[in-house]
Amino acid sequence: MGNAKTTVGLVYGGKSGEHEVSLQTAFAVMNAFDYDKYEIVPFYISKRGVWKVGAALEAPFTAIEQLKLTEASGDMGTALNAVFSGLSGGEAIIDVMFPLLHGTNGEDGTIQGLFEMANIPYIGAGVLASSAGMDKVVMKKLFGEAGLDQCEYCYFNAANWKQRSHELIVGVEDKLGYPVFVKPANLGSSVGISKASDKESLIKAVDHAFRYDTKVIIEEFIDAREVEVAVLGNEEPEASVPGEIVSSGEYYDYAAKYTDGKSQMLIPAPVDPEVADHLRESAIVAFKAIEGSGITRADFFLRKSDGKILINEVNTMPGFTPFSMYPLLWRETGVSYRALLDRMIRLALERYRFRQGLKYDNE
Repeated sequence: MGNAKTTVGLVYGGKSGEHEVSLQTAFAVMNAFDYDKYEIVPFYISKRGVWKVGAALEAPFTAIEQLKLTEASGDMGTALNAVFSGLSGGEAIIDVMFPLLHGTNGEDGTIQGLFEMANIPYIGAGVLASSAGMDKVVMKKLFGEAGLDQCEYCYFNAANWKQRSHELIVGVEDKLGYPVFVKPANLGSSVGISKASDKESLIKAVDHAFRYDTKVIIEEFIDAREVEVAVLGNEEPEASVPGEIVSSGEYYDYAAKYTDGKSQMLIPAPVDPEVADHLRESAIVAFKAIEGSGITRADFFLRKSDGKILINEVNTMPGFTPFSMYPLLWRETGVSYRALLDRMIRLALERYRFRQGLKYDNE
C-alpha cells in the first residue's frame, strides 16, 4: 500500500434490537482512528434494513446523528457496489470492512458471509465462529469437546416441546433442579431470558423464550463471580488480564474501576495469579474451540462454593465503545484503543492474505 491510506468500511446500525448501541460504537470507533493512516467510508443499515453508503471521510463526524447519512440515497445496490466492485475485476474501493453490528444479522455469520462472497477482508470472527458463537447450544458442545468445564444445561426445539413437554420438564428438574435460567438459543442480547424457580414459572419461561427462537436452552443457576477475558489474534491468539463485573457497591478499594452504567468493572479482576493464568489459558482454549479469529471476549463464572472456573460463553462481537469491557481489558494489559484498532485491521488483512493462498477447485 506504500504511503497510501487504508480505506476502512464501517458497517453499523442494522435491524437488531441493538441498533442504537451500534451507532454509539461506530461513533466511538470513527473518532479513535488516525486519519493520517486511514480513511473511513460509512455504511449505515437502517432499522428496516436499508443500506446507505457515505462519501470517504478525512475526519470523523462530530455528532451521532450524522451517522444516519440522511443525504445519501437508501439504495442497497449502490452501497453493495462499493463493497463488491472488486468482484467484477474492478478495483475495490474498500481495503477492509469493519462490522459493528450486534445481534442478529451482525454477529451471527450472515454479514461475514456477505464479505466472504465479496472476497474482501473484514475484521473479527469468520462465518463459522460467528455462527457457533451465536448459538449457545452449539457453543457449549464445542466447549465440552475442548474439555472446558461449564454449567449443566438442557436444550430442545419447539417441536419437541409441543410433543413431550411433560417429559422434558421432568428431565430439567432431575438434571438441573431449581432455579434455572431459560434462554432463546440464538439471541445476542438478553431479550427473552427469564429465571424459573418452579414448574409453573418454567413453563411460562419456555413459552416466552420460544417467541424469540425455535430452540431453547436451560441452564442451572450458579452462585458465582463473573469474570471476562479479551482474546486477540488469529493462529497465535493472546489473552488480556481478566476483569470482573460486580453489581455496584461490593468493592471500593480497587484502582481501576469502570462503570458502563449497568455495573462496575474491576480490571484487573481481584483474583490470585494462578487463577488469572488459568482464566487466560481457558479463554484461548475457548477461542480455538469455536475456530475464532481477530477478537473475542470469553465470559466465565468463578463458582463461590469452590472457586471452580466454568466457561459461560464467548462473544465474537463484544461491545466496543472506549468504556466497554473488551477495549478496557486491553488498555489495562498495555494496548490502547487506537493501537487495538491497528492490530485488528492487521489481523483481518493477515487472515485474508493467508486464505488467498489456498487453492480452489476451479483454479
